[in-house]
Amino acid sequence: MYRAVIIDDNNNSRVTLMHDLEKYCPQVKIIGEADSVASGISIIEDRKPDVVFLDIQMSDGTGFDILEHFGKIDFHVIFTTAFDSYGIKAIKFSALDYLLKPIDTEELVDAVKKLDNFKVKEDFNGSINLLLENIRNIQTTGKRIALNSSDRIHMIQVSDIIRCESQGSYTIFYLTNKEQIVATRNLKEYEQLLEEHSFIRVHHSHLINFNYLKEFIKKDGGYAIMKDNTQVPVSFRKRNHLLEMLEG
Repeated sequence: MYRAVIIDDNNNSRVTLMHDLEKYCPQVKIIGEADSVASGISIIEDRKPDVVFLDIQMSDGTGFDILEHFGKIDFHVIFTTAFDSYGIKAIKFSALDYLLKPIDTEELVDAVKKLDNFKVKEDFNGSINLLLENIRNIQTTGKRIALNSSDRIHMIQVSDIIRCESQGSYTIFYLTNKEQIVATRNLKEYEQLLEEHSFIRVHHSHLINFNYLKEFIKKDGGYAIMKDNTQVPVSFRKRNHLLEMLEG
């Protein structure tokens, strides 16, 4: 049983979420609710919940302000928001869950089920710390990303990623230190996260860091040679775009 608190400045949103949790998630028991950053901090300190359903934008601040208040996060967080903003991207970078309003009940059930995967609270706390770090540091310099593999969460500098390769519903990350990490998301999701950080989809199975592109070989259909001397195929559809970037 998870003891839960809902923090949201919209009363209708709180009532709807409470009703859906009671109906579809019997393993969650609501022990309190709050409508602001200040009252949210107070109720967490008073009730000590296992999980907090946390709105991002509130009248007196953000859900991130609440998390900043606590030195160590010893509760799970599921974000709820009506806005697909920069905050959402920071949440994705940190391998955390969020629900867009109006909340789909199937997505709610899935998010609650995922709580069981965070057996090690240190991993979850690490993801929260990375989230707050990325919120403070919106610019790309020094950005880190959380890669969720089958047995742990890896905190990786974006600048250390040479390329990514699709493996079905998984993605293999190739790093500058020659380490390989198999992450439990598909390549399309990582393309959306990394495209503004100089990553280019050159093939349906390959995403490369343009900063590590060494050469583009035009013969044999075209392929890229990366700085670690690996060869990456370039599809005909992506060839012109890559050439424009190289000549631009």
